[in-house]
Amino acid sequence: MKKILMIIAITFFSTPIFAQKVDSICFHLYTDSLKTGRHNYINVDGKLSNGKWQPLTSKEIQFSASAGEFEGNDLILPVGFKQEKITVKAVLKSNTSVREEKTIWIKKLPEPDRLPTKDEMLDKPKHSKRNNR
Repeated sequence: MKKILMIIAITFFSTPIFAQKVDSICFHLYTDSLKTGRHNYINVDGKLSNGKWQPLTSKEIQFSASAGEFEGNDLILPVGFKQEKITVKAVLKSNTSVREEKTIWIKKLPEPDRLPTKDEMLDKPKHSKRNNR
């Protein structure tokens, strides 16, 4: 009898009674543009039925894009990529009617050779609208 009660207790307390369902998904990107020759993390969050948001991975989301290749949540664009933008699609694997599509622009300006030092940033004169009148 003790074994049966123990099995019931373990089963009851180790599994959630009501699993939260993903109602919708949304892109929450860390940047406003993609960079070529790099891994660009595509962050997709799921809104759960209890109203909370949860980050989703390629285990839950099927990713596709108009160009480039996905490795997990990372979209990899080749060096020298010439298009101006890419359309990324995310589809929830457990419910393919839950999907989202986003157009993301490609960064055009070259990366700086180095970041400015703290002294260089503090020495720059500040421009204000008041001084420009």
